[in-house]
Amino acid sequence: MVSFSFRHVAAIFLLSLFQTAIAQAVTDTRDGIFDPAIRTVSLRNPDNFMAPPVIRLGTHDRLLLNFDIIGDAHEYLRYRLIHCNADWQPSRLLESEYIDGFNEGEIADFAYSSNTFVHYVNYNLAIPNEDMPIIAGGNYLLQVYDEENPDNTLLQTRFSVSENGVAVKPTVTTRTDRGFNTEWQQLDLAIDLTGLGNANPYQDFIITVTQNNRPEVTHTVTHPLRVDGNVALFEHDQNLIFPASNEYRRFETVRVDYPGMSVDSVVFGGTNWHAYLRPDEPRCDRNYIYDHTQHGRFMIDEYNATDPDLGADYVTVHFTLDSPEIIGGDVYVDGDFNLHRFDSRNKMTYDYTTQQYTAQIPLKQGSYNYQYVVVDKKHSDATPASSPNADAGMVEGNYYETENEYLVKVYYRPPGARADRLIGTN
Repeated sequence: MVSFSFRHVAAIFLLSLFQTAIAQAVTDTRDGIFDPAIRTVSLRNPDNFMAPPVIRLGTHDRLLLNFDIIGDAHEYLRYRLIHCNADWQPSRLLESEYIDGFNEGEIADFAYSSNTFVHYVNYNLAIPNEDMPIIAGGNYLLQVYDEENPDNTLLQTRFSVSENGVAVKPTVTTRTDRGFNTEWQQLDLAIDLTGLGNANPYQDFIITVTQNNRPEVTHTVTHPLRVDGNVALFEHDQNLIFPASNEYRRFETVRVDYPGMSVDSVVFGGTNWHAYLRPDEPRCDRNYIYDHTQHGRFMIDEYNATDPDLGADYVTVHFTLDSPEIIGGDVYVDGDFNLHRFDSRNKMTYDYTTQQYTAQIPLKQGSYNYQYVVVDKKHSDATPASSPNADAGMVEGNYYETENEYLVKVYYRPPGARADRLIGTN
């Protein structure tokens, strides 16, 4: 039996307060990689590839964090969780109010790559786990850091925990308040608030809707058009109109002995393989063509590997966009593979001689979805708290027929509460 004195309890409480204060000082809560050696970060439901990073409180739901660090040496890594409000800024909850135990854990599951030209160490972490049970609903930021330098975050990624207390029914229509069957899609929402007692549907709720897991395409509403019994109805809301976008482009690098989908050629460059994709063209002035995609996701795969996480190699993928220069905007290759960040790692360079945009991005072998987005040149990561206004329509077009994914989250904050509770998703 272990006993604690009052002094020990007080010290633990002060440590919790200190760690909570550090969490509340975080401003950039977007998914991100802050160490250039880290690659291929994903946080997914291991049993459902298409499921969003959302788990249900009090169930056996799990998410699996998977990533690589380029090199031959194993790093001693740890992780922590930060509870966030609907706007993804840290809440005022103490760590003891959202985690049953200490908010610090070790990432002990790792393995070395096998038979690859680019050597790396692969890491895995299940969330939640026995060492860090989650006891409160809401948004969470998972941060990974070196155990010797906890103030230096190496990577971070978002997920959510739902209390599953309300039923959410979204309806997508192309009959919008901006036109019918044009370049827009509109959502109507019906949210059943049965069981929430005296909750005020006009004051106590925040609803966010995200298109295709793109944080920069997230819309927020707070006031329903009307309430029918216990059902709050959000209809004809201008904030629920989205650009329709277009289906994602796709390519595969599952093999290097011959070109896969959308790959023109594969060559060995002395230290690693290079895959040259067929040149792309803008689709904003073309007719819509349906394609069954994974809405921006990627899947690691190597045709001859027993475990693709360890047997897939890193291939430098060459992207080419055959387009006149877009004045006033920078072009980026976007998808889940780059965590929807826009920086030098996925920015394209314009060649005035060929009149083409090009980019070379090292990606682990597999199947990928991607699109081209345009970010205003005035955007800078000097304002990291929010996502930039990234426009896919300038290159990809907006077509009402596009099959998009919309993730609806319902947050509840009664009077006097210190955090937004996530009480339902679709």
